[in-house]
Amino acid sequence: MCGIVGYVGPKQAQDVVVEGLRRLEYRGYDSAGVALVVPGDVISLAKRAGKLANLEKALADSPLPASHTGIGHTRWATHGAPNDVNAHPHLGHERRVALVHNGIIENFADLRARLEADDHVLLSETDTEVVAHLVELQVESGVDLTTAMQRVCQVLEGAFTLVAIDAHDPDRVVAARRNSPLVVGVGDGEHFLGSDVAAFIEHTREALELGQDQVVSITREGVEITDFHGHPAEGRRYHVDWDLSAAEKDGHDWFMRKEIFEQPRAVADSLLGRRNQAGLLQLDEMRLSDDEIRDVDKIIIIACGTSFYAGMVAKYAIEHWTRIPVEVELASEFRYRDPILDYSTLVVAISQSGETADTLQAIRHARTQRSKVLAICNTNGSTIPRESDAVIYTHAGPEIGVASTKGFLTQLVACYLLALYVAQVKGTRYGDEIDEIMVQLEAIPQQIETVLAGAQQVYDLAREHTGTRSVLFLGRHAGYPVALEGALKLKELAYLHAEGFAAGELKHGPIALVEEGLPVLCVVPPRGRDQLHEKMISGIQEVRARGARTICLAEEGDTRIEPYADVLIRLPRVPVLLQPLVATVPLQLFACELATLMGHDVDQPRNLAKSVTVE
Repeated sequence: MCGIVGYVGPKQAQDVVVEGLRRLEYRGYDSAGVALVVPGDVISLAKRAGKLANLEKALADSPLPASHTGIGHTRWATHGAPNDVNAHPHLGHERRVALVHNGIIENFADLRARLEADDHVLLSETDTEVVAHLVELQVESGVDLTTAMQRVCQVLEGAFTLVAIDAHDPDRVVAARRNSPLVVGVGDGEHFLGSDVAAFIEHTREALELGQDQVVSITREGVEITDFHGHPAEGRRYHVDWDLSAAEKDGHDWFMRKEIFEQPRAVADSLLGRRNQAGLLQLDEMRLSDDEIRDVDKIIIIACGTSFYAGMVAKYAIEHWTRIPVEVELASEFRYRDPILDYSTLVVAISQSGETADTLQAIRHARTQRSKVLAICNTNGSTIPRESDAVIYTHAGPEIGVASTKGFLTQLVACYLLALYVAQVKGTRYGDEIDEIMVQLEAIPQQIETVLAGAQQVYDLAREHTGTRSVLFLGRHAGYPVALEGALKLKELAYLHAEGFAAGELKHGPIALVEEGLPVLCVVPPRGRDQLHEKMISGIQEVRARGARTICLAEEGDTRIEPYADVLIRLPRVPVLLQPLVATVPLQLFACELATLMGHDVDQPRNLAKSVTVE
């Protein structure tokens, strides 16, 4: 979710680029940089870790030469810590090419090894610098920057937006995209590139959206688009009629709604680069050896809030696939109950920010008891990953809305990956079984797209419930944490009484809450597993008989549920353990829309903060 800006035109490129980066600050970042083509056929570059103000101070102290061609970047760290060296732009071996990048290059390790074998010295830990060296090798061989970009893109695997400049071609910026956003701003005698239109909306409202696997070359005179093989291609031209605030949100009214709709991409990104050439799972910074993982005989998951519910789902997956017992603990309670820990216990800490105070103190306690700690986190370089023995980064990109959406789904993906990795190491699942589950996971982004395509039904449902003061959520098995998360979203955003229950617990007390007209959202398990489906229908019948209005989320083709659902929201057919990835989405949409209709600030709910950094 990095911010990218490119410019060619009569204005001072540094001013345009830095201004564009400032408009992209909402995306979240941990470093910033700018590169210009300056007289003398050289690249002039400045980059700093931290906020854009750090870069601006460096530019004020040591101004770059005047230039009319430049690129800029705000980085959300993936490969390598957030520091000056890893900040973008990156240069090629001869400092002729500068390049910025959004995304993940899956095969960068192999490419880096080849470069280093040819005596290239790479200064950073990033996958991006590898691409800068490759593009420069191509232009050094005599081809132009556009052709160089086309050739390099053909050997890259993963998702990426790349933007590059060549010191020997001072009036051109070339970019490419695969599964990562990039738009062109079309001006009069000047052209722009950006991660989104917010980067250039003050200069032009005419935009060109690139298609998949396309390369674009911008000069003062115009825009040329090809595919990765050099064949002419076209982008989609459109006029931007949003204001800057809406542009930042991609036309949505709230960052949260934008982030809900980003979930297919976020889930896909979180799955990138997880398998090696042999098809075996590999994880970001799994610094635990196979022997250490084989020694694990108990797993304790610690987390807070939404992350805690991700941990509850993880318990089902880990125990089912690995046969290791799992406990799920609230981080705020963990160290105060004198937990039983030793070297054979793996503590899994889930925290989106990596700074959650309760979780941080819990892992410190675990390490004093000789337990190994694995962090699941979205923020490279944050404290919890740094103090852990291993890390799985979720690669969700920045999440601006306080109520977590794509953060939750990517945490679920990370939990599934952890479970499968442990199963692979311990041999509790065969390779073809793991492959089958990975294929199912890789199909999830498209299935989330299907759910989002039906958003209007959920919005209409929200409109019908603007006067509701209480809502219940029911689930079984992996659907139970989904019910808890759905209730939490409604509490956070709409400030309503909302409770999630395991459906089998209804008769043990909660059914007393049911009265005429009470909305009850029911997460119906897929059919055919341990009688879960039929038992869930029994619970739905119980509340319906007492006057509840049943709103059922059930898979396509499930006809058994139809007589018992006052409202039926269809979900794609997925295995029961993966259902939370699709079932959560309508509940997010419902809470977001209901809060909007009630006039609440969806992005900044009252009394809440994005990261809780005090116990």
